[in-house]
Amino acid sequence: MPILIFISLFTLLDFVVLFSIGSQIGLLTSLLLVLGTGFVGLHLIRKEGVSTFARARQRMQAGEIPSSELLTGAALIFGGALLMAPGFLSDALGLACLIPSARQLMFKALTWLGLKKIAGQQQGPSASSARPNEYQNSQSSQQDGPIEGDFISRDEPPRRR
Repeated sequence: MPILIFISLFTLLDFVVLFSIGSQIGLLTSLLLVLGTGFVGLHLIRKEGVSTFARARQRMQAGEIPSSELLTGAALIFGGALLMAPGFLSDALGLACLIPSARQLMFKALTWLGLKKIAGQQQGPSASSARPNEYQNSQSSQQDGPIEGDFISRDEPPRRR
């Protein structure tokens, strides 16, 4: 849900900036900039996507995991899609995804945020994680016998009764 709110607010802010800058520089100039960045984004998705895919294929043939190529390819596709979207904020973020040094900074920031979130979850057992164990312990003490049920094997054809 927070991501949906963030995307909605970003889109709204992007259109506000687009309209305010468009009123200053004119409709034709704004339209040409939006269309130009869209074509640049489409070209970069094609060009960089193919080269990133080729590098990933080479690393896979060498027996390595192409993790950096996959992240780079995802950032390039995301950046190109943002460039194709109408708006100056989305264009700025799209260009940041396409510039290698800015892309590395974004990867580091996302990694730091991900590690911080994981570290916060591992600091200690919360009440929600303690309850399932209590529930399982209370259920296992009540039910010491076998659990009855039907098993259907997907390898065998169904039997007629």
